Amino acid sequence: MSHDHPHLSDHPEAPYLALLARGAPAEAYDRPALLARADGAGPEALAGLDAAKQLALRVRADLEGRRRREAELSALFETAHDLAGLRDLDAVLRAIVQRARSLLGTEVAYLSLNDPTAGDTYMRVTEGSVAARFQQLRLGMGEGLGGLVAQTARPYVTASYFDDERFQHTSAIDSGVREEGLVAILGVPLMLGSTVIGVLFAADRHPRVFAREEIALLGSFAAHAAVAIDTANLLAETRSALAELEKANETIRDHSAVLERASEVHDRLTELVLRGGGVRDVADAVSEVLAGTVEFADADSAQAGVLQLSGSDGHALRHGEDWLAGVSAGGELLGALVLHGQPGLDPVDRRTLERAAMVTSLLLLARRSAGEAEQRVRGELLDDLLDAPGRDPRLLRERATRLRADLDAPHVVLAARLDGPHPGGAGPGGAARRTAERRRIGSAAVYLAATRHGLASARDGGTVLLLPLGPGDTPAEIARQTAKQLSTALHEPVTVGASAVLAAPAATPTAVATAYAEARRCLEALRLLGRAGEGAAAQDLGFLGLLLADTRDIAGFVDRTIGAVVAYDRKRGTDLVRTLDAYFANGMSPARTKEQLHVHVNTVAQRVERIGRLLGPDWQCPARALEIQLALRLHVAAPAMTP
Repeated sequence: MSHDHPHLSDHPEAPYLALLARGAPAEAYDRPALLARADGAGPEALAGLDAAKQLALRVRADLEGRRRREAELSALFETAHDLAGLRDLDAVLRAIVQRARSLLGTEVAYLSLNDPTAGDTYMRVTEGSVAARFQQLRLGMGEGLGGLVAQTARPYVTASYFDDERFQHTSAIDSGVREEGLVAILGVPLMLGSTVIGVLFAADRHPRVFAREEIALLGSFAAHAAVAIDTANLLAETRSALAELEKANETIRDHSAVLERASEVHDRLTELVLRGGGVRDVADAVSEVLAGTVEFADADSAQAGVLQLSGSDGHALRHGEDWLAGVSAGGELLGALVLHGQPGLDPVDRRTLERAAMVTSLLLLARRSAGEAEQRVRGELLDDLLDAPGRDPRLLRERATRLRADLDAPHVVLAARLDGPHPGGAGPGGAARRTAERRRIGSAAVYLAATRHGLASARDGGTVLLLPLGPGDTPAEIARQTAKQLSTALHEPVTVGASAVLAAPAATPTAVATAYAEARRCLEALRLLGRAGEGAAAQDLGFLGLLLADTRDIAGFVDRTIGAVVAYDRKRGTDLVRTLDAYFANGMSPARTKEQLHVHVNTVAQRVERIGRLLGPDWQCPARALEIQLALRLHVAAPAMTP
């Protein structure tokens, strides 16, 4: 049938390119194959269309992700622009709340501010709220989820508000939340220095788990809101000071010049980011404006101790002859901008340095998002190796090369699972905990795989890794190293099972799924044996490993179990193997053994002592004895397979 439809086999991607070009919905991508099938297209043409469809859908998803990230950055830049031209604090706060609700896709967003005079907190801005009681709520300090955020100065999220006992419930707050119909709530603090001045919330009327990126994004909006409030306070203080000073004109001129310079810096930074500049470009631009030298110091640099002084609130602090402005996202300290050569920095120039730090945090978040996109690509390639072994090996190699992975080298498949002391139980809380655990081990595994030029993907409640073997490496050693590294990174035990060696995954893609099944069996065996938090391959598990492994390495099992005795007989012409077999056959009785072998009982005792030195002091314990007897049977049944 492919001769009747050459256009389908030659260019199966053409209809999907058209769909991508016009931004068609996902369901529209089924139509080309349906039309081709109706026209009588053959299996080859339909397979080509299906492959093109899958590729187009991945491209579409990637484009949608990029558009979403662009929308987030655009909203943050627009908010920063609002702050630069701050006129109406309420309008700026409302814009922040509206953009937060839109980008997080929540049904409701709201912002509360503390009232030091009344000793409580009140709703300042709400968006999407329909209940009058909720909009007029006043909360006592320490009450509700907002009170927990204010007390700890950390973000808090609940997937089910009324089931969450971490914070204090009151009838007034619960009534307002119930009337509004809220279920899932995320709250992040508005910080001025080390003081919480309010809380920014995003909420839904159904259970929802907020991702780490969403928490960081809402934290960025909260930082903008705090800057807006701080800027409004500064403007109020400036107006009050001008009213009391006789030299008002000179003060106004000085401040106008500095503000104009700050506005110019803001415009330059915005333009720099939009044209794809980097952190170094931001530092160079601010160096020029502030007539000093600005450098970025990351959180892992030699100045890590000094960076803690800058905190994560974004405010510049003086340290010796330098100024530091923390670069943070969602409360996480990523580093700091350090200004040298300007010890006498005025307040507005400090604000310039602080805004440059905020722009730097946005650039780092964008770079992190790009890294997470690469992680997804690594996971997709491993998923294809596991689930679609019929893929073209040449295409698999090309995709691996772009990720700096060599699928023609020997690899090992590892199955890993978190075995912490608090397994997720039933109910919404347990589901959220399991999701968080999978995300934690998935992130750690992907990072480990990237550093070793391997692949990783979430699967079966844990994660699967495909790692290359270095010179002299064994699957067992890789499993133990991986278990140790993941356990250290997560501060909880991680159990890892390993497969046998895969000579070249790209050449035999079907072997990857088989190896993963073996690794999972090894993982489950470790857990059943009470060895959670360890790493091992089948060869570490004795005769149990022989049963678990797909390769059935009988010769290797015999060698590991009684190889020392066999080698001793072969080298010295002794008869220890037959003695050992007779010893077990006669219930480990030297008297009955000597009768079967027709030797003196002292000879049996000497041979048993020699066997003990070769096999180790625990060779007669039940578990070892069972393995030794099995190895003896295999040795007798297949002597050609022994070393």
